Amino acid sequence: MVERSRFRRQFLAASGTAMGIALAGCADQIGSDSPNGEDDGATNETDGGSDDTEAAADDVDSPELTVETAYNSREEYRQPGEGFVDFESLEEWELLEGAGEAETDVVFDGSQSLRLTAEDEGNAVVATAFEATDLSDRDVSMAVRTTTPANIALELQLRDIYGGYATYMLQSVSYGSDEPGWFRTCPGFFEESTTPVELDAIDELRVVLHNTGDEAEVWVDDIRTHEKPDQGYVVLCWDDGFEDFYEPAGPIHDEYDVTAVQAAIRQWTRDQRDGIMTTDQLNERQEAGDQIVAHGTHTEFTDLEPDDLRDSIEVDKNWAVQNEFQGGHYLVFPHNDFDREVLELVSDYYYAGGFNQAGNVNLTGVHGYDPLVLPRTIGHDLEIARQCVDAAAAHRQCTILNFHAFEQDNTMDADDYEELIQYIAETDGVETIDFDDLWAMRRAGH
Repeated sequence: MVERSRFRRQFLAASGTAMGIALAGCADQIGSDSPNGEDDGATNETDGGSDDTEAAADDVDSPELTVETAYNSREEYRQPGEGFVDFESLEEWELLEGAGEAETDVVFDGSQSLRLTAEDEGNAVVATAFEATDLSDRDVSMAVRTTTPANIALELQLRDIYGGYATYMLQSVSYGSDEPGWFRTCPGFFEESTTPVELDAIDELRVVLHNTGDEAEVWVDDIRTHEKPDQGYVVLCWDDGFEDFYEPAGPIHDEYDVTAVQAAIRQWTRDQRDGIMTTDQLNERQEAGDQIVAHGTHTEFTDLEPDDLRDSIEVDKNWAVQNEFQGGHYLVFPHNDFDREVLELVSDYYYAGGFNQAGNVNLTGVHGYDPLVLPRTIGHDLEIARQCVDAAAAHRQCTILNFHAFEQDNTMDADDYEELIQYIAETDGVETIDFDDLWAMRRAGH
């Protein structure tokens, strides 16, 4: 239970106390060491079940394929779900580790946010307690802003009245160092305590800033809850348009009747680069049921001047429209590189996608994610991919698994891939979907 009498003193002193937290690190690239309304803290009573939401998703049509978007998806859907806890009164929060303070100049919603900082690979942790609440059918999201996106992971930890806990983690934000501005994360399940958590009796929430570098700075705000769907989902997302997506991956998709997504690079396809699918092959896979989305210029977006970036994105989107790639509304950032200006500009042309990615389990809830900052897990390891599928099924969330070409280190080999596809097909409680499906659920759950 939170000891509120000493909270204010801890925050004013910006000092931390040691906490025996189960997670010590995070992964933002392959090979890194990864750990295996608004009512001032009041809780909301919510009903379980999501049949109405999923039925509504079935009624949400795919956007018309045009060069420019009809609206800014990140503004239109910035506050999904229901308010749960916020930072309007820091008396409701206890600082357990690191440093923290109220911030009135950097705010997502209301009058203030909470700024957390940590140094020398230490973490920052805050906690709030409330009456026991049933969150068994809810996901939790949080608005985040950071000046150190390349060396942090973010965790929401739910603790029950018996001391058990479940960890929901965003493993990585960006490989770049530029600030992405405010974004919303609805982190997926990562692990739980030895004694399984009782999600129908949650009485404490912790926010954990994992610092994997010399220093970390994060603002957090507007924690919300969202209905879970009635099952889990898998998106198989391939990048760059390599021929492996056409053969041998394509026939595997067909054999097991699974949906996959290809993020094609316009210049590589147009120039008929060796080892890259042709436009005809992309269209053939689209007709077979796979989805073709955009992958930009394959140049780091933050390296381009704003006018050059806009020109490049507009040309790429026009190419998708002209070739009738129905997934042209969705974008994969090249090199997991984006900042605030990139997000603002891209919103003029794309509704969803973007992506950060990590080498370990990195899921998302389907109703509370930022449209252009979805999380992916690098598909380099069969066992990690299976863990993602199992977590998606058990916790009714979505795993987006990322592949390139079978001979690359960031992609499992073809035999393992077929084994993974078979595993997905035989696992109860999960379905493979594409970005149209995921985006429809996001809008229906708003």
